[in-house]
Amino acid sequence: MSATVLTTSALLLDMDGTLVNSDAVVERCWRRWALKHGLDPEAALKVVHGRQGYATMAVLLPDRPVEENYADNRVMLAEETADVDGVVPIGGAPAFMAAIADLPHALVTSADSALATARMGAAALPMPAVRVTAEQVGASKPDPEGFLKGAAELGFAAADCIVFEDSEAGIAAGRAAGMRVVGVGPRAAALSPDAHVEDLTQIRVEATGDGMIRLHISAA
Repeated sequence: MSATVLTTSALLLDMDGTLVNSDAVVERCWRRWALKHGLDPEAALKVVHGRQGYATMAVLLPDRPVEENYADNRVMLAEETADVDGVVPIGGAPAFMAAIADLPHALVTSADSALATARMGAAALPMPAVRVTAEQVGASKPDPEGFLKGAAELGFAAADCIVFEDSEAGIAAGRAAGMRVVGVGPRAAALSPDAHVEDLTQIRVEATGDGMIRLHISAA
C-alpha cells in the first residue's frame, strides 16, 4: 500500500465532515429552511457545507437583506445545537484526536461555540484548547480569516500549518491562507487537495524529535 508523507508544525481542523459526521442534522435543518423559502432542498444542500449559515443564505437568496440572513442564522444555530440525533465521529477521529493531543492543533469551524461544544460532545471527541469559532471571525469560509487566526493563536506561520477539511468552501479557505490541505471524505475527493482520505483511519501521526509533526497518509 502506497503512502503520502507530509511534515508540518501544526494542524488546523475543521469540525463538521472532518471530525464529526453531522450530515443528518444539517440535512434536516436545511431542508426545512429551504422548503420554507420555496427553494429546492437538494440545491440548498450543495452549498451549505463549510459556510456559516448566513453566508449560505446569501448565496441562496442573494436579493434578501443581510439582516434577515443574520436573524435566520441565529434561529438555525439554535435548532442545530438542540439536535444532536445521529451526530457521530468520523471514522478514526477518536484515535486521531488522541494521537495529536499533545501536538499543536486548533479547531477552526464555521459553527459557533455552543454548536461546536454540542457536536464534539455528542461525538465524544475532546475539544481542542485552541479553537476559532464563528464568533471570532468577521468573514465565513471560503475567506481564510479563520485559518489565519488559528495559525496565529498557535504561534506558527500559515505555510507551516496543514488544514484538514471536507468542503469546497473550507478547502478554498485553506488554500487562500497559503496552507496545504488534507481533504477528508467524499466531498473533498474532487477538489484536488494536497492529499485525500476517505476518513481518519488512513492517517498515522508521528511526532518527530525536532518538534515537527509527520503525517503518514495511506492510500484508500
